[in-house]
Formats: sequence, C-alpha cells, structure tokens
Amino acid sequence: MAEITLNGTRRTEFGKGASRRDRRAGLVPAVIYGHGAEPKHVALPLRELTTALKTSNVLIDVVVDGTTELTLPKSVARNPLTGALAHIDLVIVRRGERVTVEVPIHTTGEHDRDGILEHNNNTIEVEVEATSIPSFLSLDLTGLMAGHSLYAKDVVLPAGMTLVSDPDLQVVHLSERATAAEAEAAPAADAAAAPAGDAAPAAE
Repeated sequence: MAEITLNGTRRTEFGKGASRRDRRAGLVPAVIYGHGAEPKHVALPLRELTTALKTSNVLIDVVVDGTTELTLPKSVARNPLTGALAHIDLVIVRRGERVTVEVPIHTTGEHDRDGILEHNNNTIEVEVEATSIPSFLSLDLTGLMAGHSLYAKDVVLPAGMTLVSDPDLQVVHLSERATAAEAEAAPAADAAAAPAGDAAPAAE
C-alpha cells in the first residue's frame, strides 16, 4: 500500500479568483473531510500530488499547521482542456478501519488464443483495511476458452478483503473470433442487401 506525505497550506480565500491564484502558484485546492470533522480547505503542491495520484488508492498524509491527517483521494476534478488537476476531495481515514474502494484488475496467464479478449469492467469494489489497499488485484486467465467469461467472484482476494461488487459482475469475456468477425461483417452485408431507391421514370 503506497503512502506519501504532502505539506499543505490552509486556504483562507475562496472563489474562482483565489483558485486561479493557487494554481498559478503551483498549488491545487483541496477539501479534507470525514469522521464528523469540519471540512478543511487546503492547498497542496501540484507536482507532488500529480505524482502521488499515479498510484491507485494512494494514502496521503496531509500536514497542515503541524497537524497530520491520513486521507484517501475521493474525487478528483481536472481541467477539461488540459487535463491538469483542478481540485481534489480527500476523505479522512483511520488506521485499522475498513473502507470500501474500487481496485483495478490486472489480467495474467495464457488464455485460448483463438478468442478475442474483452475487458468489460476494469475495477471491482472491495472492503479492506484502510492501510492495506492494494494497487491492483490479479485475475488469472489460464485455461479460459473462447466463448467463456470470468467474473468478480473469480478474482482471488487477499486475506481480510471482502468483495462488495456483485459476484456475477463480468470482468472479462473471451469472444470467439468467428462470432466477432460475423458481427463486424453483418452491417456491411445488410447494407449491400438493402434495396436500391426507386429509379426515376424514363423520359418519353
């Protein structure tokens, strides 16, 4: 479980103008909340926060005015044009408490190469101790034959982790190549078979 420390500053000015000034200074506006505490408005260093968020479900120790809060990213807003971080919500967690999070699924193993692998869900939801959240979970595809699927219940969870997603949530499906090819060819065949429009009447 990745855990990093970021030094933040308390925000005393709000609104679009204040947010723009923070971003020009290389800071990201953030809100820390949870466990019945009053929300804290802080600013965090953009470069370090961007690096931290490259790790899924990273724990962030936010230090402000000598006080440290252990937090988990809850909601991240980005500039729709540049993709740059615009705002982040962080929820307070306590060591030892259990939290519900979405964890990415990585596939391993050799499946039937006559099939086409479709990733229908890239994450599953689990309940786990806050400081034991894995960066990803593995799903073994060994022996998966074309025409078959694997589900959330097929992901092997570490001890102490509980599946929250529907056990029958389809994670991957191995399509048969012939079926996939036929599906792609069908629209073209339908178009070719469509009747031509009425011809214009011949001139007398």
